[in-house]
Amino acid sequence: MTTTLSTTAGRHDHPLHPQPEPDPHSGSERASADRNLRPLGRIDRLALHLGVALIRWGRRPRVQRPVAAVDWEAVRLVREERERALERQHADLLRYRMTTPYR
Repeated sequence: MTTTLSTTAGRHDHPLHPQPEPDPHSGSERASADRNLRPLGRIDRLALHLGVALIRWGRRPRVQRPVAAVDWEAVRLVREERERALERQHADLLRYRMTTPYR
């Protein structure tokens, strides 16, 4: 059985929230903002690629391990046997305390 625990790769944009339309009056503001941005360096690009790779690695689909069928009857028998052994041990301890003289 090969059950995957993750979704397939792709975009997950919500259909009820469309992207806002750009304001036609902000063209001059955008040009001035573009001039203030610095160019991306090699370290910036490396950090970006590393971040994206880590996110992809964390979201990779994993195959679920097959779970062995549990034999509940065997589990019940083992539990009952363990309880009987504890009861015998408790009875033996009480018998020992009652037959041993007090010091």
